[in-house]
Amino acid sequence: MTAVTTPGPAVSAGPGPIQRTRARSGQGRKRLEIVLFMTPALVLFIGFVILPVVLAAVYSLYNLPAAFRWEHLADPDRFIGLDNYTRALGTPEFQRSIANTFFIAAMSLVVQGPLAIAIALLLNRRMKGRGVFRLLIFVPYVLAEVIAGLAWKLLLQPGGGVNALLEGFGLGFLRQNWLADPDIALWTIFFILTWKYIGFAILLMLAGLQGVPEELAEAAQIDGASWWQTQRYITLPLLAPTIRIWAFLSIIGSLQVFDMIWVTVAPAIRRISTESMATYMVQQGQFAGQPGYGSAIAVILFVISLVVALVYQRIALRRDLAGAITRGVQ
Repeated sequence: MTAVTTPGPAVSAGPGPIQRTRARSGQGRKRLEIVLFMTPALVLFIGFVILPVVLAAVYSLYNLPAAFRWEHLADPDRFIGLDNYTRALGTPEFQRSIANTFFIAAMSLVVQGPLAIAIALLLNRRMKGRGVFRLLIFVPYVLAEVIAGLAWKLLLQPGGGVNALLEGFGLGFLRQNWLADPDIALWTIFFILTWKYIGFAILLMLAGLQGVPEELAEAAQIDGASWWQTQRYITLPLLAPTIRIWAFLSIIGSLQVFDMIWVTVAPAIRRISTESMATYMVQQGQFAGQPGYGSAIAVILFVISLVVALVYQRIALRRDLAGAITRGVQ
């Protein structure tokens, strides 16, 4: 009697040559697509970011004349090493510009942040004319910096609209030479910057508030929580990622502030009280005819911005970035 054997499940020997060839061709096509899509952006990034930084670092090592030519880089007598950096860090004007820049950055966080959150919480509630208020608050942000700066320069003149308005309300004793008084010029600049950029902060906060579930606030109210307790223990913690992102953008923008100061404040007052690192860089490198010295200031500004960004990312954005990265995906 012959035993009947039942065939077991077929054991796969793995993908055949045709499947392996197709898989390799598919992977090669994906790599080619990645290269094709990345090349234009990579060329622009290298040409407009990496190359200028490298050239600025090279120029900063030379004592270059205003009429700079490439031949000057081959002149060994013009190579001065780190003297431009030593000179910049030891110059009181540049030290003052660093202090002014960090003053604007710190005050932006202290004043603009809480103000933006408060206005966003107000505009997030159901009220008549909410859309109009949102539009009016955001309009200054979309204005060009030069246009906004020139408008405020005219308004803040001794005989301008601001002083005339104070006179009309019987507050003539508050009249000031807002942009020419070294004691208040920097505060005036900060007020203009707040007026200009508070709309962007409010927009971000409103966008973040859309991600806060209304059910949580309703549950807190049922449990007897007051409006302030609801905002403090529910809304603000859930809004924290948006606040951290705004703070990062605000710090980087403050470190690079240029247009508003350059347009509104006269050079004599700017050198005394409102100079920022960016305006000092342009003044020395472009108008004072010292491209090597200006390049050194540009490199210092770049290094400061990079260090601040990395430290902030390490301390404040670490949790947000960790949650956005998927590990182990093949």
